[in-house]
Amino acid sequence: MLARADELGGEMAELLRRQIDFYRANVAVISPDEVRYSCVDNIRYVFGSLTEQLAGNRPEPDVSAAAATGIRRARAGVPLTAVTSAYRIGFGFMWQATLAEGRRAGVPCAAILDATSYVMAAQDSFTRAMIDAYREQSTQLFLSREQDRSALVEAVLLGRITDTGSLWEAADLLRLPTTGSFVVVAAQLREIGRASLSDIESRLDAHDIRSAWRLLPEQQVGIVVVTGPGRDELLRVLRGVAVAAVGVSPPFHDLADTGEALRLARIALVGAAPDDDPVRVFDDSPLALAAVSAPELMRRVGTNVLGGLDELPADERAVLLETFTAWLDADGSTSAAAAAIFVHPNTVRHRLHRFEQHTGRSLARPRDVAELCLAFEIRRRLP
Repeated sequence: MLARADELGGEMAELLRRQIDFYRANVAVISPDEVRYSCVDNIRYVFGSLTEQLAGNRPEPDVSAAAATGIRRARAGVPLTAVTSAYRIGFGFMWQATLAEGRRAGVPCAAILDATSYVMAAQDSFTRAMIDAYREQSTQLFLSREQDRSALVEAVLLGRITDTGSLWEAADLLRLPTTGSFVVVAAQLREIGRASLSDIESRLDAHDIRSAWRLLPEQQVGIVVVTGPGRDELLRVLRGVAVAAVGVSPPFHDLADTGEALRLARIALVGAAPDDDPVRVFDDSPLALAAVSAPELMRRVGTNVLGGLDELPADERAVLLETFTAWLDADGSTSAAAAAIFVHPNTVRHRLHRFEQHTGRSLARPRDVAELCLAFEIRRRLP
Protein backbone atom coordinates (compact mmCIF):
# COMPACT_ATOMS: atom_id res chain seq x y z
CA MET A 1 0.00 0.00 0.00
CA LEU A 2 2.88 2.34 0.79
CA ALA A 3 4.38 1.69 -2.64
CA ARG A 4 1.08 2.73 -4.29
CA ALA A 5 0.81 6.04 -2.36
CA ASP A 6 0.96 8.26 -5.48
CA GLU A 7 -1.71 6.27 -7.29
CA LEU A 8 -3.98 6.00 -4.25
CA GLY A 9 -3.49 9.68 -3.40
CA GLY A 10 -4.74 10.71 -6.84
CA GLU A 11 -7.81 8.49 -6.52
CA MET A 12 -8.54 9.80 -3.03
CA ALA A 13 -8.21 13.42 -4.20
CA GLU A 14 -10.76 12.84 -6.96
CA LEU A 15 -13.12 11.25 -4.44
CA LEU A 16 -12.82 14.22 -2.08
CA ARG A 17 -13.47 16.74 -4.83
CA ARG A 18 -16.57 14.82 -5.91
CA GLN A 19 -18.02 14.46 -2.42
CA ILE A 20 -17.02 17.74 -0.69
CA ASP A 21 -18.63 20.84 -2.15
CA PHE A 22 -16.07 23.27 -0.72
CA TYR A 23 -13.13 21.47 -2.37
CA ARG A 24 -14.95 21.36 -5.69
CA ALA A 25 -16.22 24.97 -5.70
CA ASN A 26 -13.20 26.80 -4.24
CA VAL A 27 -10.24 25.82 -6.39
CA ALA A 28 -8.75 29.30 -5.83
CA VAL A 29 -8.58 28.54 -2.10
CA ILE A 30 -7.49 24.92 -2.31
CA SER A 31 -6.34 23.73 -5.74
CA PRO A 32 -6.70 20.15 -7.06
CA ASP A 33 -2.89 19.83 -6.89
CA GLU A 34 -2.93 20.83 -3.20
CA VAL A 35 -5.67 18.28 -2.45
CA ARG A 36 -3.71 15.56 -4.25
CA TYR A 37 -0.44 16.51 -2.51
CA SER A 38 -2.14 16.34 0.89
CA CYS A 39 -3.75 12.98 0.12
CA VAL A 40 -0.46 11.43 -1.01
CA ASP A 41 1.36 12.89 1.99
CA ASN A 42 -1.17 11.56 4.50
CA ILE A 43 -1.30 8.10 2.85
CA ARG A 44 2.48 7.84 3.06
CA TYR A 45 2.45 8.80 6.70
CA VAL A 46 -0.46 6.50 7.57
CA PHE A 47 1.00 3.37 5.98
CA GLY A 48 4.60 4.31 6.76
CA SER A 49 3.74 4.87 10.43
CA LEU A 50 1.67 1.68 10.62
CA THR A 51 4.54 -0.29 9.08
CA GLU A 52 6.92 1.07 11.71
CA GLN A 53 4.36 0.49 14.45
CA LEU A 54 3.68 -3.14 13.42
CA ALA A 55 7.43 -3.80 13.24
CA GLY A 56 7.69 -2.61 16.84
CA ASN A 57 9.81 0.45 15.94
CA ARG A 58 7.21 3.06 16.93
CA PRO A 59 4.63 2.89 19.75
CA GLU A 60 2.31 5.44 18.15
CA PRO A 61 1.70 6.51 14.52
CA ASP A 62 3.50 9.61 13.24
CA VAL A 63 0.72 12.20 12.82
CA SER A 64 2.90 15.12 11.67
CA ALA A 65 1.35 15.07 8.17
CA ALA A 66 -2.11 15.48 9.66
CA ALA A 67 -0.93 18.40 11.80
CA ALA A 68 0.68 20.02 8.73
CA THR A 69 -2.59 19.60 6.81
CA GLY A 70 -4.54 21.26 9.66
CA ILE A 71 -2.17 24.24 9.65
CA ARG A 72 -2.33 24.68 5.85
CA ARG A 73 -6.14 24.44 5.77
CA ALA A 74 -6.51 26.98 8.61
CA ARG A 75 -4.21 29.42 6.81
CA ALA A 76 -6.18 28.98 3.60
CA GLY A 77 -9.50 29.58 5.37
CA VAL A 78 -10.96 26.14 4.61
CA PRO A 79 -13.84 25.41 7.05
CA LEU A 80 -12.97 22.81 9.68
CA THR A 81 -16.11 20.85 8.79
CA ALA A 82 -14.81 20.41 5.24
CA VAL A 83 -11.43 19.18 6.48
CA THR A 84 -12.91 16.71 8.98
CA SER A 85 -15.21 15.39 6.22
CA ALA A 86 -12.14 14.91 4.05
CA TYR A 87 -10.47 12.83 6.77
CA ARG A 88 -13.59 10.73 7.30
CA ILE A 89 -13.93 10.06 3.56
CA GLY A 90 -10.17 9.61 3.10
CA PHE A 91 -9.80 7.02 5.84
CA GLY A 92 -12.86 5.19 4.55
CA PHE A 93 -11.15 5.11 1.15
CA MET A 94 -7.91 3.75 2.71
CA TRP A 95 -9.83 1.09 4.61
CA GLN A 96 -11.58 -0.07 1.42
CA ALA A 97 -8.30 0.03 -0.55
CA THR A 98 -6.53 -2.04 2.14
CA LEU A 99 -9.33 -4.59 2.11
CA ALA A 100 -9.20 -4.85 -1.71
CA GLU A 101 -5.39 -5.12 -1.74
CA GLY A 102 -5.44 -7.88 0.88
CA ARG A 103 -7.98 -9.90 -1.08
CA ARG A 104 -6.09 -9.41 -4.35
CA ALA A 105 -2.86 -10.60 -2.74
CA GLY A 106 -4.57 -13.58 -1.13
CA VAL A 107 -3.80 -12.43 2.41
CA PRO A 108 -5.65 -14.50 5.04
CA CYS A 109 -8.86 -12.99 6.28
CA ALA A 110 -7.63 -12.59 9.86
CA ALA A 111 -4.56 -10.67 8.67
CA ILE A 112 -6.74 -8.38 6.51
CA LEU A 113 -8.92 -7.63 9.51
CA ASP A 114 -5.85 -6.84 11.61
CA ALA A 115 -4.50 -4.47 8.94
CA THR A 116 -7.80 -2.65 8.40
CA SER A 117 -8.32 -2.29 12.15
CA TYR A 118 -4.97 -0.50 12.35
CA VAL A 119 -6.13 1.86 9.59
CA MET A 120 -9.37 2.67 11.41
CA ALA A 121 -7.52 3.16 14.71
CA ALA A 122 -5.14 5.55 12.95
CA GLN A 123 -8.13 7.62 11.77
CA ASP A 124 -8.79 8.86 15.28
CA SER A 125 -5.14 9.82 15.92
CA PHE A 126 -4.70 11.58 12.58
CA THR A 127 -8.05 13.42 12.75
CA ARG A 128 -7.42 14.59 16.31
CA ALA A 129 -3.92 15.84 15.38
CA MET A 130 -5.33 17.70 12.37
CA ILE A 131 -8.11 19.35 14.42
CA ASP A 132 -5.75 20.39 17.22
CA ALA A 133 -3.29 21.93 14.75
CA TYR A 134 -6.11 23.62 12.81
CA ARG A 135 -7.57 25.20 15.94
CA GLU A 136 -4.21 26.37 17.27
CA GLN A 137 -3.36 27.95 13.92
CA SER A 138 -6.81 29.54 13.68
CA THR A 139 -6.37 31.08 17.12
CA GLN A 140 -2.98 32.51 16.18
CA LEU A 141 -4.36 33.90 12.91
CA PHE A 142 -7.35 35.40 14.71
CA LEU A 143 -5.17 37.16 17.29
CA SER A 144 -2.81 38.41 14.60
CA ARG A 145 -5.65 39.70 12.42
CA GLU A 146 -7.35 41.33 15.41
CA GLN A 147 -4.12 43.12 16.29
CA ASP A 148 -3.70 44.30 12.68
CA ARG A 149 -7.37 45.30 12.49
CA SER A 150 -7.21 47.15 15.79
CA ALA A 151 -4.12 49.08 14.67
CA LEU A 152 -5.90 49.98 11.43
CA VAL A 153 -8.90 51.30 13.40
CA GLU A 154 -6.54 53.50 15.40
CA ALA A 155 -4.94 54.84 12.21
CA VAL A 156 -8.35 55.82 10.81
CA LEU A 157 -9.53 57.31 14.11
CA LEU A 158 -6.42 59.40 14.62
CA GLY A 159 -6.37 60.61 11.01
CA ARG A 160 -3.09 58.91 10.11
CA ILE A 161 -4.45 57.74 6.74
CA THR A 162 -4.86 60.77 4.48
CA ASP A 163 -4.51 59.19 1.04
CA THR A 164 -7.94 58.39 -0.45
CA GLY A 165 -6.85 55.06 -1.92
CA SER A 166 -5.35 53.91 1.36
CA LEU A 167 -8.50 54.99 3.19
CA TRP A 168 -10.61 52.89 0.84
CA GLU A 169 -8.33 49.90 1.43
CA ALA A 170 -8.59 50.40 5.19
CA ALA A 171 -12.39 50.60 4.98
CA ASP A 172 -12.49 47.36 2.99
CA LEU A 173 -10.33 45.54 5.54
CA LEU A 174 -12.52 46.85 8.38
CA ARG A 175 -15.75 45.86 6.57
CA LEU A 176 -16.82 49.51 6.49
CA PRO A 177 -18.08 51.62 3.57
CA THR A 178 -16.01 54.69 2.63
CA THR A 179 -19.08 56.91 2.60
CA GLY A 180 -22.40 56.60 4.38
CA SER A 181 -23.54 57.58 7.85
CA PHE A 182 -21.07 57.01 10.69
CA VAL A 183 -20.62 57.92 14.33
CA VAL A 184 -17.63 57.54 16.62
CA VAL A 185 -18.12 56.10 20.10
CA ALA A 186 -15.69 56.77 22.96
CA ALA A 187 -16.18 54.79 26.18
CA GLN A 188 -14.39 55.46 29.45
CA LEU A 189 -12.43 52.51 30.86
CA ARG A 190 -13.17 51.27 34.35
CA GLU A 191 -9.78 49.56 34.45
CA ILE A 192 -6.69 50.16 32.32
CA GLY A 193 -6.49 47.63 29.50
CA ARG A 194 -10.03 46.26 29.96
CA ALA A 195 -12.86 47.15 27.58
CA SER A 196 -15.89 48.70 29.26
CA LEU A 197 -18.21 47.85 26.35
CA SER A 198 -18.01 44.06 26.57
CA ASP A 199 -18.16 42.14 23.26
CA ILE A 200 -19.63 45.26 21.64
CA GLU A 201 -18.76 44.40 18.02
CA SER A 202 -20.55 41.03 18.20
CA ARG A 203 -23.53 42.61 19.95
CA LEU A 204 -23.87 45.21 17.22
CA ASP A 205 -23.36 42.59 14.49
CA ALA A 206 -26.40 40.78 15.90
CA HIS A 207 -28.42 43.91 15.04
CA ASP A 208 -26.85 44.23 11.55
CA ILE A 209 -24.79 47.23 12.70
CA ARG A 210 -21.22 47.14 11.40
CA SER A 211 -18.45 48.57 13.53
CA ALA A 212 -14.69 48.49 14.21
CA TRP A 213 -13.12 49.04 17.63
CA ARG A 214 -9.81 49.85 19.27
CA LEU A 215 -8.79 49.69 22.92
CA LEU A 216 -6.63 52.72 23.75
CA PRO A 217 -4.84 53.24 27.08
CA GLU A 218 -7.56 55.60 28.35
CA GLN A 219 -10.64 54.76 26.26
CA GLN A 220 -12.37 52.15 24.12
CA VAL A 221 -13.21 53.78 20.80
CA GLY A 222 -15.11 52.59 17.75
CA ILE A 223 -16.37 53.61 14.32
CA VAL A 224 -19.99 52.57 13.78
CA VAL A 225 -22.08 52.57 10.60
CA VAL A 226 -25.56 53.93 11.35
CA THR A 227 -28.28 53.99 8.70
CA GLY A 228 -32.02 54.47 9.15
CA PRO A 229 -32.98 53.38 12.67
CA GLY A 230 -29.43 52.13 13.26
CA ARG A 231 -28.48 55.11 15.44
CA ASP A 232 -31.36 54.56 17.86
CA GLU A 233 -30.55 50.84 17.97
CA LEU A 234 -26.88 51.65 18.62
CA LEU A 235 -27.81 53.87 21.58
CA ARG A 236 -30.08 51.16 22.96
CA VAL A 237 -27.30 48.54 22.78
CA LEU A 238 -24.77 50.94 24.32
CA ARG A 239 -27.08 51.71 27.23
CA GLY A 240 -27.55 47.99 27.76
CA VAL A 241 -23.84 47.20 28.11
CA ALA A 242 -22.23 50.44 29.34
CA VAL A 243 -20.56 50.20 32.74
CA ALA A 244 -18.94 53.64 32.47
CA ALA A 245 -19.55 56.92 30.67
CA VAL A 246 -19.91 56.75 26.86
CA GLY A 247 -19.71 59.62 24.36
CA VAL A 248 -21.18 59.50 20.85
CA SER A 249 -20.27 61.91 18.06
CA PRO A 250 -22.74 63.56 15.68
CA PRO A 251 -23.23 61.61 12.41
CA PHE A 252 -20.68 62.22 9.65
CA HIS A 253 -20.53 60.96 6.09
CA ASP A 254 -16.89 60.51 5.10
CA LEU A 255 -14.33 58.31 6.85
CA ALA A 256 -11.78 61.08 6.31
CA ASP A 257 -13.69 63.06 8.98
CA THR A 258 -13.32 60.32 11.61
CA GLY A 259 -10.62 62.17 13.56
CA GLU A 260 -12.84 65.21 14.13
CA ALA A 261 -15.75 62.95 15.10
CA LEU A 262 -13.53 61.26 17.70
CA ARG A 263 -12.79 64.67 19.21
CA LEU A 264 -16.51 65.42 19.50
CA ALA A 265 -17.24 61.98 20.99
CA ARG A 266 -14.55 62.60 23.61
CA ILE A 267 -16.04 65.99 24.43
CA ALA A 268 -19.44 64.34 24.86
CA LEU A 269 -17.82 61.68 27.06
CA VAL A 270 -16.38 64.29 29.43
CA GLY A 271 -19.85 65.82 29.82
CA ALA A 272 -21.50 62.58 30.93
CA ALA A 273 -22.41 62.77 34.64
CA PRO A 274 -22.13 59.56 36.76
CA ASP A 275 -25.76 59.74 37.90
CA ASP A 276 -27.06 60.64 34.48
CA ASP A 277 -27.67 58.55 31.35
CA PRO A 278 -24.25 56.87 30.78
CA VAL A 279 -24.53 57.51 27.04
CA ARG A 280 -24.12 61.15 26.08
CA VAL A 281 -24.65 62.15 22.44
CA PHE A 282 -22.90 65.25 21.15
CA ASP A 283 -25.59 67.43 19.73
CA ASP A 284 -24.59 68.99 16.42
CA SER A 285 -26.45 72.27 16.94
CA PRO A 286 -24.66 75.40 15.63
CA LEU A 287 -23.96 76.57 19.20
CA ALA A 288 -22.46 73.24 20.25
CA LEU A 289 -20.26 73.04 17.17
CA ALA A 290 -19.15 76.66 17.54
CA ALA A 291 -18.30 76.07 21.21
CA VAL A 292 -15.78 73.31 20.40
CA SER A 293 -14.53 74.50 17.01
CA ALA A 294 -11.40 76.22 18.39
CA PRO A 295 -10.97 75.04 22.00
CA GLU A 296 -8.28 77.48 23.17
CA LEU A 297 -10.02 80.48 21.67
CA MET A 298 -13.43 79.37 22.90
CA ARG A 299 -12.16 78.91 26.47
CA ARG A 300 -11.07 82.54 26.42
CA VAL A 301 -14.50 83.58 25.17
CA GLY A 302 -16.19 81.57 27.93
CA THR A 303 -13.96 83.12 30.60
CA ASN A 304 -14.53 86.66 29.29
CA VAL A 305 -18.31 86.24 29.32
CA LEU A 306 -18.90 84.12 32.42
CA GLY A 307 -15.72 84.83 34.36
CA GLY A 308 -17.58 87.10 36.77
CA LEU A 309 -19.51 84.10 38.07
CA ASP A 310 -16.27 82.42 39.15
CA GLU A 311 -15.91 84.93 41.98
CA LEU A 312 -19.04 83.47 43.62
CA PRO A 313 -19.15 80.44 45.94
CA ALA A 314 -19.68 77.21 43.99
CA ASP A 315 -23.22 76.57 45.29
CA GLU A 316 -24.37 80.13 44.53
CA ARG A 317 -22.82 79.98 41.05
CA ALA A 318 -24.61 76.65 40.42
CA VAL A 319 -27.97 78.17 41.40
CA LEU A 320 -27.57 81.10 39.00
CA LEU A 321 -26.51 78.83 36.14
CA GLU A 322 -29.42 76.47 36.82
CA THR A 323 -31.85 79.39 36.73
CA PHE A 324 -30.36 80.76 33.52
CA THR A 325 -30.61 77.29 31.93
CA ALA A 326 -34.27 76.98 32.96
CA TRP A 327 -34.97 80.44 31.53
CA LEU A 328 -33.35 79.46 28.21
CA ASP A 329 -35.26 76.17 28.07
CA ALA A 330 -38.49 78.08 28.73
CA ASP A 331 -37.79 80.41 25.78
CA GLY A 332 -37.37 83.41 28.09
CA SER A 333 -40.55 82.83 30.08
CA THR A 334 -39.99 83.67 33.75
CA SER A 335 -43.13 81.87 34.95
CA ALA A 336 -42.32 78.70 32.97
CA ALA A 337 -38.76 78.72 34.25
CA ALA A 338 -40.03 79.12 37.83
CA ALA A 339 -42.36 76.16 37.42
CA ALA A 340 -39.53 74.02 36.01
CA ILE A 341 -37.24 74.58 39.01
CA PHE A 342 -40.05 74.83 41.62
CA VAL A 343 -39.55 78.40 42.78
CA HIS A 344 -41.59 81.61 42.66
CA PRO A 345 -41.33 83.75 39.49
CA ASN A 346 -39.99 86.62 41.59
CA THR A 347 -37.15 84.34 42.72
CA VAL A 348 -36.30 83.68 39.09
CA ARG A 349 -36.33 87.41 38.33
CA HIS A 350 -34.05 88.13 41.30
CA ARG A 351 -31.59 85.40 40.31
CA LEU A 352 -31.52 86.51 36.68
CA HIS A 353 -30.82 90.07 37.80
CA ARG A 354 -27.85 88.87 39.82
CA PHE A 355 -26.76 86.76 36.82
CA GLU A 356 -26.76 89.94 34.69
CA GLN A 357 -24.77 91.85 37.32
CA HIS A 358 -22.02 89.24 37.55
CA THR A 359 -21.72 88.69 33.78
CA GLY A 360 -22.12 92.30 32.73
CA ARG A 361 -24.70 91.27 30.13
CA SER A 362 -28.37 92.15 29.79
CA LEU A 363 -30.95 89.46 29.02
CA ALA A 364 -32.97 92.18 27.25
CA ARG A 365 -30.31 92.59 24.54
CA PRO A 366 -30.27 89.84 21.87
CA ARG A 367 -26.51 90.25 21.24
CA ASP A 368 -25.75 89.76 24.94
CA VAL A 369 -28.03 86.71 25.11
CA ALA A 370 -26.23 85.21 22.11
CA GLU A 371 -22.85 85.70 23.82
CA LEU A 372 -24.16 84.17 27.03
CA CYS A 373 -25.57 81.15 25.19
CA LEU A 374 -22.28 80.53 23.42
CA ALA A 375 -20.28 80.94 26.65
CA PHE A 376 -22.66 78.59 28.44
CA GLU A 377 -22.14 75.93 25.73
CA ILE A 378 -18.38 76.39 26.01
CA ARG A 379 -18.52 75.80 29.77
CA ARG A 380 -20.66 72.71 29.23
CA ARG A 381 -18.65 71.22 26.39
CA LEU A 382 -15.00 71.99 27.11
CA PRO A 383 -13.29 70.59 30.20
